[in-house]
Amino acid sequence: MKDRIYCNQVDISQIGSTLTVAGWVHRRRDHGGLIFIDLRDRSGILQVVFNPDINPEAHSLVQEVRSEWVLKIDGIVEKRPLGTVNTQMDTGHVELHASNLTILNSSKVPPFYINEDQKIDETLRLEYRYLDLRRERLQKNIRLRYEVVKFMRDFFDKNGFVEIETPILIKSTPEGARDFLVPSRLQRGSFYALPQSPQQLKQLLMVAGFEKYFQIARCFRDEDLRADRQPEFTQLDIEMSFVDEEDILDLIENLYVSLVRALTPNKKVTTPLVRLSYEESIEKYGSDKPDLRFGLELATITDIALDSKAQILHNIANSGGLVKGFSAPGCSEYSRKQIDELIEIAKDCGAAGLVTIGIEDGGSIDGLEMGQVRSGLAKYLEIEEVKAICSRMGAGRGDLVLIVAGDSLIVNRALSVLRQEMARRLDLMDSDVLSLAWVVNFPLLEWQPDENRWDSPHNPFSSPKDEHVGLLLSEPGSVTAKQYDLICNGFEMGGGSIRNHKVDMQKKIFELMGHSEEQMYSEFGQLLNALEYGAPPHGGIACGVERLVMLLADEENIRETMVFPKTQSGSDLLFGSPSPVDESQLKELGLEIISE
Repeated sequence: MKDRIYCNQVDISQIGSTLTVAGWVHRRRDHGGLIFIDLRDRSGILQVVFNPDINPEAHSLVQEVRSEWVLKIDGIVEKRPLGTVNTQMDTGHVELHASNLTILNSSKVPPFYINEDQKIDETLRLEYRYLDLRRERLQKNIRLRYEVVKFMRDFFDKNGFVEIETPILIKSTPEGARDFLVPSRLQRGSFYALPQSPQQLKQLLMVAGFEKYFQIARCFRDEDLRADRQPEFTQLDIEMSFVDEEDILDLIENLYVSLVRALTPNKKVTTPLVRLSYEESIEKYGSDKPDLRFGLELATITDIALDSKAQILHNIANSGGLVKGFSAPGCSEYSRKQIDELIEIAKDCGAAGLVTIGIEDGGSIDGLEMGQVRSGLAKYLEIEEVKAICSRMGAGRGDLVLIVAGDSLIVNRALSVLRQEMARRLDLMDSDVLSLAWVVNFPLLEWQPDENRWDSPHNPFSSPKDEHVGLLLSEPGSVTAKQYDLICNGFEMGGGSIRNHKVDMQKKIFELMGHSEEQMYSEFGQLLNALEYGAPPHGGIACGVERLVMLLADEENIRETMVFPKTQSGSDLLFGSPSPVDESQLKELGLEIISE
């Protein structure tokens, strides 16, 4: 169809021209004599008029046409009659008067409406994903994803980077998540792994002297799924030689700010990006990926709880636990039902419960009396203690204080989730704001008491801060890494570090993590050997593409940014995978299925 023009290209400059368009029937309206077709293609929608006086044959043929049929139409562009202009459409000032109609294909009745943005059961959407993708919202999301990736490629090309593809079939190594394994037919009993990320590969490229590498990389992780996680995903992968942390942070900040402003000018992003230390982030927000669009900062009150007559708080504080909370403005009149909902949220995060203190509105905190305090612990609390808690948490009259006590990990996790929940209820999350920020100075290692060893909270290739190298053997838990995460609106957008480019330092970290010399070379020999051949100082970062597109498109799930995603259980409803394979295939691979 060489002469075909896209629907959205038709405008008033073409009035009187004869054009050919093709696409799907978005809507059909029969007005007695005239029949109107809204024709949809990848560009948009064009109204087409079938008049029996112009072409009786085409008018007769279009009467059998229904939604989602595929048509080719020749016609003359005309200005819409007075009073029929549709300013909501890009082509709303014109219409095509059909002179010829070709039915290219008919369509069964779709299982859901494609021409309406209605709520559809996701199982049905994923089963018929090729139809779901015809809908305007999905079309926009996938095109936005393309624009994001193109912007990234152009950006790194201008900054002297080389795009290099790395292998998909690699070796299984312990880097954090569970690997997807691929059995080898030629070497029975051995397996490839699908890469969780090209981490070691990009470090080897630095040893190879490429200096500035990037890749739009496919990654695979066999882990439990959630709204921002899929078993296969795409990340922007970067590595650079002869750089420090500031070089990488400045580069990525420039990329993200310029990308947001170019592709989604309605989004607000403030520069320079806020920087939080890991400790500050946990202390203020209970999370290393906090949403900074709103306050609701956490405050520790363990010292106040030590002197409390409320035994539930006193005992936990006295036994070394953490007592912490925050104030939700204007929520003092929460009902019993609403309080119970918050308690359940805390319990779902592992907390034993939730203490709430409602401060009756009117007057100042200084004049507060116990009769104006609503709490299940009211009879155990003294007014000066309540005032001290309010002062610490910045609570005023009419506010609701939420307190969790117990193990620090559980307390912070519960309060982080409660903070997000209260922000949602209070409508504090402005979707037009992208609160990009950096979290830096992560701990290099964390102690795993169940395994009696140190482990890396991210990956084992991060370098310690220069001033902390001397603490590696004496106080490993006090060592800070040259590591950084890019966060936005409660999501981790990317993470990276300056790597260990000297083999002795890398081996020392592996040793602290419980690896023997033999294990080190069995699992990471390719990297350790390479580091002995003049490896330059290097570092990088990996950033999720789907999460970025999700935020730019105002979606709540990365499945809405992927063409053929998996369900929460990892199933592909379109292809019906994962699925059993033929016994002959298993035999060829030397595999046998053992039933539970």
